[in-house]
Amino acid sequence: MLAIVCPGQGAQKPGFLSPWLEVIGVRDALGELSEAAGVDLIEHGTASDAETIRDTAIAQPLLVAAGIIAADCLTGGDGFAAGTQADVLAGHSVGEVTATALSGVLSDADAMRLVAVRSRAMAKAAAAEPTSMAAVVGGVREEVLAAIEQHGLAPANINSAAQVVAAGAQEAIAALAAEPPARARVIPLQVAGAFHTRYMASAREELAAFAPQLTPHDPLAQCPLVSNASGEVVTEGARYLELIVNQVASPVDWEACMGVFAERGVTGILELAPAGTLTGLAKRELKGVALQNLNTPEDLEAAQAFVNEHGLHHFGPEED
Repeated sequence: MLAIVCPGQGAQKPGFLSPWLEVIGVRDALGELSEAAGVDLIEHGTASDAETIRDTAIAQPLLVAAGIIAADCLTGGDGFAAGTQADVLAGHSVGEVTATALSGVLSDADAMRLVAVRSRAMAKAAAAEPTSMAAVVGGVREEVLAAIEQHGLAPANINSAAQVVAAGAQEAIAALAAEPPARARVIPLQVAGAFHTRYMASAREELAAFAPQLTPHDPLAQCPLVSNASGEVVTEGARYLELIVNQVASPVDWEACMGVFAERGVTGILELAPAGTLTGLAKRELKGVALQNLNTPEDLEAAQAFVNEHGLHHFGPEED
């Protein structure tokens, strides 16, 4: 039983797309995705520095493109929609846009158009006033949530039993860091605003206005999508797109998504590039579940073997 997961903003690193350009066809594919998003993905994914790709309007298209490219290389260019290898598919925050492309809910081009609107709208909302986010690691959940509320912040991401991300005004984030909850650490995140909170209301409105231009398709029945909205299991493309729009200004509940993985008996989790964040959370929360990161082309052989072991379908020719 295989879950394929797509990371969210903050997972990007300078030069992380460089190794993929060595794969035949990837440069051309990235050029097409760049055109759809209106962002030079090759330049930003290979040469731009950390501060440049921290910009929401750049980071989000980069992340979606990376997932699409990694998935296409893994499946020989057929994409997951052509013959789903996973039993469930999920993405963290902007990773849900990646999942629309992998599942066939949207075409690759439309997924890039969607993330372009999403990222620009969120960047504009973030620039309206100084806001930020910080991970609160450890502590007692009730005490952590109480401290977040006390400082006028919101729990934007429920990432695991041991990690809640607080979001809101920069001075309030600083105050929380100076006075953390008991037995907890507060770690500022490299993001440009208070995503998934009321501060993103204008971005949600922009995305809602754009979404009717897209024609979502239902994912394959054997591979439902697991939404960040309380772990809702989604089998209709229109519903998934609706949730993506609302999620911009609503909390991400990745803990609930991992709960769905456990309920469904997932035995393996494959995280697409740039991987490591979500498998890191699963390592602590889902004991006994096998984990695999796909970060560079050098990981493809191991990732293919992992999918063959845990997934619904197998790569390569059918055996007699």
